[in-house]
Amino acid sequence: MAAQLQQKSTGVIDIIPEEIDDFEMQVQRFRSGDFDETEFLAFRLKQGVYGQRQPDAQMMRIKVPFGGLTADQMDALGRVASEYAPLDKGHVTTRENFQFHHIKLPDTPAVMRILGEVGLSTREACGNTVRNVTGCALAGVCSDEVFDVTPYAAAYARYFVRHPYTQALPRKIKTAFSGCEQDCAITAIHDMGFIPKVENGKRGFVVKTGGGTSIMPKIAPTLFDFVPVEEYLKVTEAVLRIFHRTDELRKNKMKARIKFYIARIGIDEFRKQVDEELKQEWAQKSFDPAPLLFIEDESLSAPSLGGDWQGSASSDDFRQWASSNVVDQKQTGYKVAHVKIPQGDVSSEQFHQLASFSRKYAGGRARITHQQNLAFRWVPEAALYSLWQDLQRAGFGDAGVHEITDVVSCPGTDSCKLGITSSMGLGRALIDKIESMNVTDPLTKQMHVKMSGCPNGCGQHHIADIGFHGAAAKAPGGQVPAYELFLGGSYDEADARIGLRVKTKVPAKRVPQALEKVVDFYEGHRNEGELFKDFAARLGPGEFEPLLQEFKEVGELNRDTIQEYIDWDKTVKYKLERGEGECAV
Repeated sequence: MAAQLQQKSTGVIDIIPEEIDDFEMQVQRFRSGDFDETEFLAFRLKQGVYGQRQPDAQMMRIKVPFGGLTADQMDALGRVASEYAPLDKGHVTTRENFQFHHIKLPDTPAVMRILGEVGLSTREACGNTVRNVTGCALAGVCSDEVFDVTPYAAAYARYFVRHPYTQALPRKIKTAFSGCEQDCAITAIHDMGFIPKVENGKRGFVVKTGGGTSIMPKIAPTLFDFVPVEEYLKVTEAVLRIFHRTDELRKNKMKARIKFYIARIGIDEFRKQVDEELKQEWAQKSFDPAPLLFIEDESLSAPSLGGDWQGSASSDDFRQWASSNVVDQKQTGYKVAHVKIPQGDVSSEQFHQLASFSRKYAGGRARITHQQNLAFRWVPEAALYSLWQDLQRAGFGDAGVHEITDVVSCPGTDSCKLGITSSMGLGRALIDKIESMNVTDPLTKQMHVKMSGCPNGCGQHHIADIGFHGAAAKAPGGQVPAYELFLGGSYDEADARIGLRVKTKVPAKRVPQALEKVVDFYEGHRNEGELFKDFAARLGPGEFEPLLQEFKEVGELNRDTIQEYIDWDKTVKYKLERGEGECAV
């Protein structure tokens, strides 16, 4: 087995074959009853294997540091989808991971080996660890960036994976690296966030800490206005060491994120603790990231600008796609083409198609985004029409990336133990509703709609213009699936806001009509040029509650109302069935 997979450095995170061999052995021990279930759970989580609500099924999470993929990696993901995922698909998450569902536990080592051959790792994708490090999809090609943060995000991932202080933290640590002051990676909702800055000719970062969604959502305060690149790993380790020894956080896993600690003592006191920690002996060595930097000159493999690209850019559909999905690179003649992936689902065939497009148009690379989409960089302008035609044939040619039709949702009750509602089913229904609305108003088009199947926020509903999280509501005939609303959230152009909670539960089957009514209300009552987030903030959540009252009540259970008692994409009467999640183990 180890001979089949030599240690790889083709990706960001080193693949150690002996780890996979050991995991396979521990799986066998567990299945034979020789490994305590609780201890095995914590062990497998660190290997990126997460239990589902379905018995004997696992979700595998694959880390994609800074969202960077190669064509070979996409082909490997397609192979995993076809050979080991019963639904023949993978799922792009809002944290730039891939997830595969319904994997059998005995098959997980084989999946790890397929991924390892192309430099992809599941190591510490779950559990109380430093999770995947996310980044801006335009890093390295954005004209507004201070410098390319990609090598530093990769160095961070390399430094903290398998680090002794990151194997049993009180809870997980989520990290993001933005490429410029616009904060495209949303550092504001992360435990650790880095925004590049140059001070006196020296590279460094604005460092943020203590952000997060879920229970008690918080916008991350600034820990330091400037930390040189030679010290950002050291500062982060100081934060993690303090977090690691906050034993009071371990008493209540639901409130064990670092944001709770910082909110309690204040950022100024926390900064003092970090300063004190940095005086300790461990911090006196060099933390220069140079040996860990992931350096690639992508221009060397970029397609030639002089290529013979076929096709005429005469289609109105193409022009609409190019207007919404394509942006300029700072490298003259090249474009970034964003690919809209509805709800983040990619079939095995589509993985291989995307790999082929990557080789043909983008130098064999791509980046996934925190909006569950994908970006091809280094696309010659003359190749855009040909690329769009290929994307159309693959089912990915829709316009409207980062617009109101680009709906984000987590897997919800399709697979998650913590799921309360079918957020994926609602997502599909909302996409249909929004498309039927034929939105042309430019201010409405730029709104964002997101949903999560529970309050935890994997769908980032807290920062959407209109966000929903799953809930159960009471009705005369029993429970009905429902959603709570958050209005006026934001994450664009460095304006991070947590949405305002509306104190009204809307039954799941009525959410599409409720969304349309909220949009109509906005368009009919806003001030000139007023964005939805400012409209919601000006009115306050109370003004929306009367608007939603007509959707609130569900009648007695009978033939006419039965659909109200059944969740989206389900066939049986709804009943709240929420298991014990593994995020806090």
